[in-house]
Order: sequence, then structure tokens, then C-alpha cells
Amino acid sequence: MKYLCLAYGDERAWNGLSKDEQAALLAQDEQLRKRGDLVAAVGPSSTVVRAWDGNPQTTEGPFGASFLPLAGVSIIEATSLDEAIRLVARTPCARARGAVEVRPIAAGNV
Repeated sequence: MKYLCLAYGDERAWNGLSKDEQAALLAQDEQLRKRGDLVAAVGPSSTVVRAWDGNPQTTEGPFGASFLPLAGVSIIEATSLDEAIRLVARTPCARARGAVEVRPIAAGNV
């Protein structure tokens, strides 16, 4: 099963880690990439699109409020939610005072 992972993290917490700690955490992202999983950092800006009447309306900023900004996304393959949790628990945002939201992807070819 595939899982969408939304990684939230604060750059200040990341910068508070030593270079060795950062390298060790980034190595986990690289392990996921080598497995064939999609792992990507995202920029700080976002645009929300709504087209309720068929005409797109946009607003700047994130859709959901969070005390941590969205820092990255991934789509990972795992046999269960427990395995997905184990895989993302070693990633930078999960370890550097951030959080990773894990959602099963219900259908479709991703």
C-alpha cells in the first residue's frame, strides 16, 4: 500500500542540530529514495485553490493552520501503517522536533 507523508518542521530546530546529526537524518531520506519512494522538500509558499462555482479562486498561504510549516512530502510503499510509521520515524522532520502526517492513499496509480 502507498502512503502520503506530509513532513512538518522548523528550520531553526534543524539548524540547531550538528552537521553529523543532519547528515545521519538525511541519510534516511536517501534510503527511502533508493527504495523507489518519492521524497521531496517543499518551499515555504503555498496557494490554495477553490473552484466551487467553476471559477478558480486563490488565496496565499497554507490551507490548514499548523505551528510548524510544511517542509516536505513523500509517497512511500509499505506493507502496513506500522511499517510506514517505522520508515518515517527516522526522517529529519520526525526526529528534529517536527512531525510527519501519514495518510493511506486510497486508490489510483501513484
